[in-house]
Amino acid sequence: MKVTVLTGAGISAESGVPTFRDADGLWEGHDVEEVATPEAYAARPDVVHRFYDARRAALATVHPNPAHHALARLEEAIGDDLLVVTQNVDDLHERAGSTRVLHMHGELRSARCEACGARNRWHDDLGHRPPCPRCGAVELRPDVVWFGEIPYGMDRIATAIAGTDLFVSIGTSGAVYPAAGFVQHALRHGATTLELNLARSNGTCLFDDARHGPATELVPAWVDELLGGQGVRRGG
Repeated sequence: MKVTVLTGAGISAESGVPTFRDADGLWEGHDVEEVATPEAYAARPDVVHRFYDARRAALATVHPNPAHHALARLEEAIGDDLLVVTQNVDDLHERAGSTRVLHMHGELRSARCEACGARNRWHDDLGHRPPCPRCGAVELRPDVVWFGEIPYGMDRIATAIAGTDLFVSIGTSGAVYPAAGFVQHALRHGATTLELNLARSNGTCLFDDARHGPATELVPAWVDELLGGQGVRRGG
């Protein structure tokens, strides 16, 4: 059985990944959206770098939780029949042991060169304008997909969903496209669909089965069920 899993912020929230928003929803007086567009980077590169440098540094303070580890356990059991597509820019899936992970919105621990296009593994700050390890140009930016940019791997995702037997959405709002449309793509190709989320999402009604509660409880239980051969019921 082929399984495609989509993960969102809800799976990492239980690891304590900070939102970098103040009580008023701002970061240093800016809407977070104001530091997450190509236009913002062109106008205020220092501010954008400072925001992402802080987010990258914060990864050292958080760790994978039981939901991440359960997905790694599932990969160990079914191998290439699993693909995890994540909207998250953290590396908690990989640190839990998952290798078949597609970061559709990029990664904090990666820097992309705007001169040569190289995507470089990166753990340090970018605000001091280091050169690209590949070409030497001082054109490195966070390798994160900003508003208005095309997510990574869309062709691979579409192919995986078209051939999947089970599509599972974990910790997503169902409000951000194109990921919010994946469940409909899966349904069109005959897949069984399951939502595991803290609460009802915008797309809950589209799923064959929806289970609500903490990801750290739901995901390990679902993996145990799947590996035990019970599968997922339709129309739940």
